[in-house]
Amino acid sequence: MEEIRPKIKFEQQLKRDFSYKVAETLWGKNVFTCIQCGNCSGVCPTSIYMDYTPRRIVAMVREGLKEDVLKSTTIWLCSSCYSCTAHCPQGIKITDVMYGLKRMAIEEGYYPKNFPIPILAKDFYDMVRENGRITEFVLATKLLIKTGMRRVMAYMPVGMNLWRTGRTSLKKEQISNKGRKELKKLMAFQGGVGR
Repeated sequence: MEEIRPKIKFEQQLKRDFSYKVAETLWGKNVFTCIQCGNCSGVCPTSIYMDYTPRRIVAMVREGLKEDVLKSTTIWLCSSCYSCTAHCPQGIKITDVMYGLKRMAIEEGYYPKNFPIPILAKDFYDMVRENGRITEFVLATKLLIKTGMRRVMAYMPVGMNLWRTGRTSLKKEQISNKGRKELKKLMAFQGGVGR
């Protein structure tokens, strides 16, 4: 896949505070030390499917291209293999930066609409926050409905097969009331996605 270049921006269109916000967090503290060597992009197994390589995402964060970064599919295609982090000569935790950017994209509503990965991440988080566990059947059904009704029909035989063989349940999974209250406090303290 050919890399897409972000549109040229005027200086006043850049969000300089974005790069500092990323750098101030634990997951981006070394982002300004990137030497643009390209090791992260070279070892990334999913970079061929990304609209911007990991190296380019780091450069775009530093330049303040907030919308281009948060609207990209790159952050959602990161497989969390940590190869980029392991090979970075500057010790930048690029995988953690990707996690942080995903979280920011969800919080600020920048993720690509009808793109399944952020929808699944948000619904998964919300279900865990509310119940302490997920119910796979409900989660999968929500995802399919939100990403297109044609998918619901296409995957219905698979879902029925999983249910018939006992691999998934229609029963709502949840932990105790006390456990749910404690979990909600913990997740609120952590500043979670689904606040």
